[in-house]
Order: sequence, then structure tokens, then C-alpha cells
Amino acid sequence: MRPARAPDWRNLGVMLRTVLLVNALALLALLARNRSWDTLLLDAMEMAARVEPALLMSLLLLYLVAPLFARLPVRAGWALVALCALACTMAAEAMTGWAIADVKAWPVREALWALLASAAAMIYFTVQERALGPAIAQARLMALSARIRPHFLFNSLNAVLGIMRVDPRRAERALEELSDLFRVLMRENRELVTLGEELALCRQYMELEKLRLGDRLGVVWQTDGCPPDARVPPLMLQPLLENAVYHGVEPLAGNGEVRVSVTRSGTDVVVEIDNPAPPRDGQLSAHGSGNRMALDNIRERLMLFFDLEAQLDAGEQDGLYRVRIRFPYRAAM
Repeated sequence: MRPARAPDWRNLGVMLRTVLLVNALALLALLARNRSWDTLLLDAMEMAARVEPALLMSLLLLYLVAPLFARLPVRAGWALVALCALACTMAAEAMTGWAIADVKAWPVREALWALLASAAAMIYFTVQERALGPAIAQARLMALSARIRPHFLFNSLNAVLGIMRVDPRRAERALEELSDLFRVLMRENRELVTLGEELALCRQYMELEKLRLGDRLGVVWQTDGCPPDARVPPLMLQPLLENAVYHGVEPLAGNGEVRVSVTRSGTDVVVEIDNPAPPRDGQLSAHGSGNRMALDNIRERLMLFFDLEAQLDAGEQDGLYRVRIRFPYRAAM
């Protein structure tokens, strides 16, 4: 079985799964060699005292060297994982009074245990990646279906035709923006992109929507605290802005404003998108269904890319519909 690339050891979900996996292996080993239930609790405490320090030190070291894994081949990455586990196990044993110069007392069993735990982690994350493969493929198909609606293309072209004689330069610029936008949307989106690239795409999209809707659409960008090198799933924000226009501004009789805020909060990036929340009626039920589909799609892609560290919340408050995304700040290499 070809191993998968080592996971992102800065990810909270990866760390929790590793802790559970190693402790499960330790428990199985304890039960296999336990000969008396009377001493089981004492043996478990003794094993925890030997396993947990080495495990926590290994996770800390892997967290610190995590940026190296993106540059290493797959097998070299897992060799580095085994080396970190082995080094931390030896360090933990040395802290208990083991003299390194005493070759006969070297903790060979503990070293083998560290290598076994590394191999188990490699197998687990490889199986997990293969199990998630169909889900990732399905998420990509959903991303395709969540892209710009066909009516936007036709309406944008009609808007360009409408200003071609009055303002040919603006019409030419709009066609260039439309071309750039669809070039990005039609490419294969398998890797994370930078937040700066995603926001540039969103600005192009909103300029085209403003051309179509005119003064009815107002856009406020609050991106002074935005880390442009943060990595995000491709097309994470554009479908949300499309929903904000389609569900929030278009149904209004008058003008509407979409507000986009991007800030950094500690080790996380927070994105908030606000748009008017029109009164609900029977005609808006289809709109609501489409909005939920897009939100579910983005929520699933965030989970696939960031695991437990990303969060998406949406709801109405004070006449506004707000979508709030929080995800870990990971700078592009």
C-alpha cells in the first residue's frame, strides 16, 4: 500500500486522532500482557507515565517542524515522523534517569514501540485519505455545481452590450474581468489558494454584479486586517457573495448593501459576509434551498481541508443575513 503524505501536524483533529490511536495501541498492549486484573489499574498508570510524555513531546516537535513536510517526498516525510517519535522517546527515557552511556540499559523496547506507533499512524492516515477520496471527489463535483449560475453570464453580457456604445472602455474592461473570472472558475481546483487571490476573484465578481444591478448594489470591503497569504479552499467566498446578491439584494425593491469583513484573530482568520435579509414568502423558498446547498457545500469543503479547526455559521440578525467563517491561519509556502 503506497503511503499517503504525512498530515498537517498543526491540525487539532490530526493531533487528537494521533493521541487516541497511540493510547489505543498502548491499551491493547497492556491488555495482551496483563495477567492479573487486580494490578490492571496500577499497570495502566505506569504505562501512561511512560507513554504520555513521549507522545506529547513528539506532537510538539512535529508541530514545530510541520512546514518541512510540504517540501519533503512522501516516504521522507514519514521517516521524519519516525525519527521525531524515536528522538522524543529517548529524551523521555533520559528524563527518567536512563544513562545514555550505559549501552546495556538502552530502552530498546521503547524505541521499537515508537517505531511501531509511527507505522500505525502512517497506516491510519493512509487509509483515512483513501476513504475520504470519494468524498473529496464528490465535494469537487458539488463545487462545480455551486459555481456562477448561468443567468449571471447572460445578464452580464447583456449589461456589457447595453453600455458598449455609451462607455466602450468600461465595456471592454468588463469583458476582460468576465474572461479572467471564468478562466479561474473553469480551471481544476485541487489545491488551496491564497486568501488574496480569492478576494481578488471576489472583487472582479462584484464589479460585474454592480455593472448588472447598477446603484441597487452597494459593496463595502473591510479587509485591512486580512492576511493575504493565508491558504483557503478555492471558491470559498465567491459562492457566498453570489448568494448575498441573489438572495439578499435582487429580491429587494430598493437598494441593498453587501458587507465583507476579513480579519485575523490570533491564530485564526475570520470572514464575515452580511447582506439584507428580505421578508420570507412562498416565492423565496427556492432561494432558501439554493442558499442552504451552497452553505453545506462550503462547510463540507472546509471540513475536508481544515478538519475540526474550521467553522461556518449562518443566520439572520437585526434584518441582516450573516455568514461567518473561522479557519486556521496557514501561510502559503
